[in-house]
Amino acid sequence: MKIGKCKLAIFASGSGSNAEAIMKHFISQPRIEVSVIYTNNAKAFVIERAKKFNVPSIVFKKSDFTRAEFVREIRALDIDLLILAGFMWLVPPSIVSAFNNRIINIHPALLPNYGGKGMYGHHVHEAVIKNKEIESGITIHYVNEYYDDGDVIFRAKCAVTTSDTADTLAEKIHLLEHWHYPKVIQKICDKFL
Repeated sequence: MKIGKCKLAIFASGSGSNAEAIMKHFISQPRIEVSVIYTNNAKAFVIERAKKFNVPSIVFKKSDFTRAEFVREIRALDIDLLILAGFMWLVPPSIVSAFNNRIINIHPALLPNYGGKGMYGHHVHEAVIKNKEIESGITIHYVNEYYDDGDVIFRAKCAVTTSDTADTLAEKIHLLEHWHYPKVIQKICDKFL
């Protein structure tokens, strides 16, 4: 990474509440910048959230994602870290290799539990409730070629009570995500500034 400014690209597929928390966190920090939002969903609400922060959005298709030109386009923006925030696709090896240990994801459970293909959002919370777990949480990790398999950077836990539903657990998890994800990203960026 270069000295001076850490530039982030956020990849998101849906509402973008985590993306907004990140953009809000860095809006007043001149040395760390959310440069672009990438989304694979032209109707994703994250696009509207990005507009509030004057962050451009790029919509792409599966066929774009695996092209060699896609990596070159990201590099042309001088991006330092790729941040996955509710992004549902497996990152192709070409991107993982080009941004080795510079792609970060957040997962709404305590990995390695409740991870892997198909385990996202409500699917995770429903499984946690069904299995009568007494705690859940978030895991922030580096991304490799497999779902939810990269080295763990940070975990935070919350209690799961007998009165919790998938919806109430989701609220607890969102609070953890919005509080911790921007701070962990900042610590990673600070190592390079």
